[in-house]
Amino acid sequence: MNRRDFLMAAGLGAMTLTLPRALHGAEGGPRRRPNIIVILSDDMGYSDIGCYGGEIRTPNLDGLASRGLRFTQFYNTARCCPTRASLLTGLYPHQAAVGHMTEDKGLEGYQGDLSHRAVTIAEVLRPAGYATYMVGKWHVTRYDTDKGPTDNWPLARGFDRYYGTIRGAGNYFDPGTLTRDSTMISPFADPEYKPERFYYTDAIADHAARFISEHVKQKPDRPFFLYAAFTAAHWPMHAPEEDIARYKGKYDGGYEPVRARRFQRLKELGLIHPEWGLSPQEGDWSKVENKEWEARCMEVYAAMIDRLDQGVGRIVAELEKQGQFQNTLILFLQDNGACQEAIGRSGQMTRPEKPTLPEIPLDAVRLDVIPKQNRRGIPTLQGPGIMPGPEDTYISYGINWANCSNTPFRYYKHFVHEGGISTPLVAHWPAGISRRGELEHQPGHLIDIMATCVDLAGATYPAEFKGAKITPPEGRSLVPAFQGRPIQREGLYWEHEGNRAVRVGKWKLVAKGAHGPWELYDMEADRTELHDLAAAQPERVTEMAALWQAWAERAKAVPWPWDGKDKADTFSKQKRFELKQGDSLPRARAPNIVGRSIDISATIQPEAADGVVVAQGGSNVGYSLYLKEGRLMMAVRDGSAFTAVAAPEKLPPGPVEVAARLAKDGTITIDVGGKRAASGKAPGLIPRMPADGLQVGSDENGTVGDYAAPNEFRGKIEKVVITLGE
Repeated sequence: MNRRDFLMAAGLGAMTLTLPRALHGAEGGPRRRPNIIVILSDDMGYSDIGCYGGEIRTPNLDGLASRGLRFTQFYNTARCCPTRASLLTGLYPHQAAVGHMTEDKGLEGYQGDLSHRAVTIAEVLRPAGYATYMVGKWHVTRYDTDKGPTDNWPLARGFDRYYGTIRGAGNYFDPGTLTRDSTMISPFADPEYKPERFYYTDAIADHAARFISEHVKQKPDRPFFLYAAFTAAHWPMHAPEEDIARYKGKYDGGYEPVRARRFQRLKELGLIHPEWGLSPQEGDWSKVENKEWEARCMEVYAAMIDRLDQGVGRIVAELEKQGQFQNTLILFLQDNGACQEAIGRSGQMTRPEKPTLPEIPLDAVRLDVIPKQNRRGIPTLQGPGIMPGPEDTYISYGINWANCSNTPFRYYKHFVHEGGISTPLVAHWPAGISRRGELEHQPGHLIDIMATCVDLAGATYPAEFKGAKITPPEGRSLVPAFQGRPIQREGLYWEHEGNRAVRVGKWKLVAKGAHGPWELYDMEADRTELHDLAAAQPERVTEMAALWQAWAERAKAVPWPWDGKDKADTFSKQKRFELKQGDSLPRARAPNIVGRSIDISATIQPEAADGVVVAQGGSNVGYSLYLKEGRLMMAVRDGSAFTAVAAPEKLPPGPVEVAARLAKDGTITIDVGGKRAASGKAPGLIPRMPADGLQVGSDENGTVGDYAAPNEFRGKIEKVVITLGE
């Protein structure tokens, strides 16, 4: 496909097919093609950074915004893996085979491994003469260990150099799956990078600056593309103490003052309409028991963003030092809304006086996302008795602060209401964007990044690549918006975990959950989604729902794994399962629990107050037997119906026999030591086969219970027996 064909396929046929005006010099001659840097942050809210209303210190991003362009209605896809797949390929995530996370759900749009019928920006720009570099979080392949295969790692997908992590999260002071080019390494046995203190955000920024410097020395006549995918501010809350100290006391007043200040500042900056309402408050500060700990969570979160901004400053400084700043397009955006996941926020751990576990050698390569211990032998510390920040802790900041981060919007990461999908986009390019300090209000989406890069690079988007037919791009170039001109498109679409939406012009149709009703909002009058117009405009709902359905079928969002419309003979016919700790059954071999009673028995010896004994399913449907704050719990989930039954007392010390049952009438019972401990009632049996499989000792990917993945069990699970009724 040549450039003219690409522009027509991408819906850009109305644009000039010569270099856009932004690429012409003052005297009309063509300007050298720009370098392009895409900076992606992780799990941050719409109003966290200063130039989008936040109180957190971000002078470098604010400086780029003041000299560049801020988009007020730019969108991501609500979750880390789908966003990365969409950004890299210019496709909707299901078209890139990453419709959910990095697990294979047995459907074309949900393979959890970046499709070879998609091309990355690096694969398109490299044939056009660009050098290509990446630093940071990859997270678009299910093959994420040193055993490989590595055909979906960065160097195999078009990048010349890479430094970062293949998996999606980890300890900032000792990250798992750290990789240089295609070789996994330990941060403490890396001959090429020896800082006094390793901190992953610094390492990402330092390597970005290094790649820029080396590029100018080695390939001075070629432009470059750099993708910098920071993990900040994804859990755990880890930051250097000097950065945390800057925010000491700043959040002692609680949630409401932060939201109120941000809401006012957003209006003053012109980022939101003054007549829009503020989404409901999550959390009551007066009822928070450990205010010092809760405030500290937000202090560390702010410090992580502060440190990220410092890293952006080092990248900018290197561009200036190398004479590349004026002709480099820098795009900054976020992968999803703020994260409400409750990681490490419960339990009663205290800091031990000395290490209690064997040491891990400094040269050992780590693979863990949530490590069980640090290298010195200290167990990973969690719960409100542990202040977040140091390297031996693993704690998230929780839903109430996420509500502040997402001011003024509703909901969070995972969801496709505005709080889950709205991101800042700062575009800075002194040689090409003359709109300095202005706001751009027309909507844009991750799918537009590929089209923009192809447009500015004069590259050719291929119809075939390495023998595979390539899916045509979905996005629109943002160059017209850089110049103050409109971008023409039919609409924008979303799906994640059954949460779904379509936006056409000022109208947005959105639903929560695979079976949730459609809601209709006027984005010009009510972008905070407080006034549902679906009942008043049923014809518009029907029309837009049909658009979404047609897109979902074309883009491989359906068939999806969320509604359980499966043939019974595709699943296991086994009625009794004897399992051991660490077992993981894929969907096809997991118990076929549809419409059946479930009996679970196990002998366990826990070493921590929280952890999953066995779980099958995820955030849409399934069951889980787990510990929370030392008490045994059984949870059953079906869409928005969630039932959890908890034993009133903590488990006794030592090995203990536990059992749980979901009966035909929906009754849930829990037994501890052979005695009935608790009972409750779910709406009924589980009516659909979960998309996720079964795990013993953890709950991977989407979670059934009121905890965050993987919630690993610490201790010993001797045996788990699951028996299904008729």
